[in-house]
Amino acid sequence: MLFDLPDHDTLYRALLDRDPAYDGHVYVGVTSTGVFCRLTCPARKPRLENTRFFDSVAGCFEAGFRPCLRCRPLDPLGQREPMVSALLRHLEDEPERIWSEDDLVRLGYDPSTVRRSFKRHLGLTFLDMARLRRAGRGMDRLAAGASVIDAQQEAGYASGSGFREAIARLLGDCPTELRGREWLKAEWVETPIGSMLAVADARSLHLLEFFDRAALPNELKRLRAATRSTIAFGRTAAIERIEAELREYFAGTRHTFETPLAMHGSPFTRAVWDELMAIPPGTTRSYSEIAAAAGRHTAVRAVARANGANQIAIVIPCHRVIGADGSLTGYGGGLWRKDWLLRHERKFAGLP
Repeated sequence: MLFDLPDHDTLYRALLDRDPAYDGHVYVGVTSTGVFCRLTCPARKPRLENTRFFDSVAGCFEAGFRPCLRCRPLDPLGQREPMVSALLRHLEDEPERIWSEDDLVRLGYDPSTVRRSFKRHLGLTFLDMARLRRAGRGMDRLAAGASVIDAQQEAGYASGSGFREAIARLLGDCPTELRGREWLKAEWVETPIGSMLAVADARSLHLLEFFDRAALPNELKRLRAATRSTIAFGRTAAIERIEAELREYFAGTRHTFETPLAMHGSPFTRAVWDELMAIPPGTTRSYSEIAAAAGRHTAVRAVARANGANQIAIVIPCHRVIGADGSLTGYGGGLWRKDWLLRHERKFAGLP
């Protein structure tokens, strides 16, 4: 990092205020759109949870963000150096071009001078910037089902190993594992008790967790491994459906959910989750009662582990499981949320 950034909340307030003091020093990446902007960008402001802040353009590119076409965050940097500005225009006008040092020479530039200027002004070289953009195009081709070699050629990589390394840096996946796969999409869902992250494919919900759950990063890692998929921000029909159902649930007009679920677990774990969904709203069960209902009277600890492994909060209602003495036991979203949900369900179920 070039300097220590202020905390996230301070930078987000600066973004909302379009504070010019940070212009050229801090950039915001918007995870829901994949673009990065200046903090003074006139576009509609993203939600706090959809923002990532960087102290350099290089950080934005390396994280997979592309420059905003509205605030054009590269323009002020290019204006400081005419050569940088001219080459940025070439890159924008010819995004499909495979750039090399020979191209720079033909345009009348010294490659070493270009390299130093881009590193000084942008934090990465011109050729690195061109390669990152090409890797993004190749990534799109892989997602559409193209072969690795076709995607490699589309991205302009002569070397298969170079293309694989570029994709790995962007996504953490090998290209052969990406080809033709349906990517999972993630979106933030707002609720009265905090933001939740929903992850789904076109048909089914795979994950629904509160954003501040400590285990969320590991849950996302396990989900990627279980589905052999990449998770990108975006919306699907399943996310739209669960968002609407959650609004009805919190309004007290819905007690059960109909969004199809993709449940990743062993047969016993899924059997426990089925028993959880059979608990009527407004009521609770103990771990031993769930074990008995699942046909494993002595497997109370295994039931507790299956309960804790649930990745679809509220819909698979692990909050309805309590201790044998009636006490509230651990809940990944926090005991205060568990208490809130139980009170909410009792109220709308007409129970004391």
